[in-house]
Amino acid sequence: MSITPTLKAASRSAYRDLWRASSLTFAGDAPVLSAFRAKIRQDTLDARTIVDPTAYEDKIQLSREIAQVLRRNIVQAQKVSETSPADGTERWKLRITEHTEIADNDSIKNPPPSPCQSNRSQRKKEKVQEVQSSSTTSDSTSSTSVPRFYSQLKKAHKNRTIPELKESDLEESFVRGSGPGGQSINKTENNVQLLHKPTGLRVACQETRSLELNRKLARRILLDKIDKLENPGLSKSELQKAKQIERERRRRKKAKKKAKKREADSVADDEDT
Repeated sequence: MSITPTLKAASRSAYRDLWRASSLTFAGDAPVLSAFRAKIRQDTLDARTIVDPTAYEDKIQLSREIAQVLRRNIVQAQKVSETSPADGTERWKLRITEHTEIADNDSIKNPPPSPCQSNRSQRKKEKVQEVQSSSTTSDSTSSTSVPRFYSQLKKAHKNRTIPELKESDLEESFVRGSGPGGQSINKTENNVQLLHKPTGLRVACQETRSLELNRKLARRILLDKIDKLENPGLSKSELQKAKQIERERRRRKKAKKKAKKREADSVADDEDT
């Protein structure tokens, strides 16, 4: 059985819901937000290989449940005062949203006034710290954002940190192949499966009848996945896609320029006649 268009639409809807939930939950925390989005993006791409509708539905349901947990059960906290030498306590401010489940906890719904709010110098110091943290967050966000133009993307691709694939981090196994190809495929263990232990990424390769060639291709595929995970938007495969898009953009621009020139020539000929 194959995945129906209805399930694919439900998957896209669950992905968007999870994306919005992460924006709400991790607002102001750019590193965590970026890492979480990279994770769900990778999981969504891996789910495209699933052909079992039941397993596909389970993935969709899991995404919706995670989005619900993010909205209702996870809150951010910001320190508003340092450790008091008198009692050794710290004061934190929780960011409660309209979706947060707080039940009957009155101390969270109506927190007591902070004693530091009466101190004018303390409030001024907190305001300066908030401005500094927001500027640091904006700088980190701009530095991790993917360049918009192809020339900038190409330069950032060259300056990226190229991941290293160590054999000690791999768990390799061989299983019997399946599909077209005869006995050299169906009766030999030429299907290479790799597991990258640090990231948990898993790939399988059965592109050729040669076991050694499949091992090389599997490592190449795994390295590309790690590159996408560590350098979102800057990997080799994504650069090739951007290159194709840039070529198409230039082709359309050139065709549009030629069309305008022909139109101008035709208008000039009409005026001469």
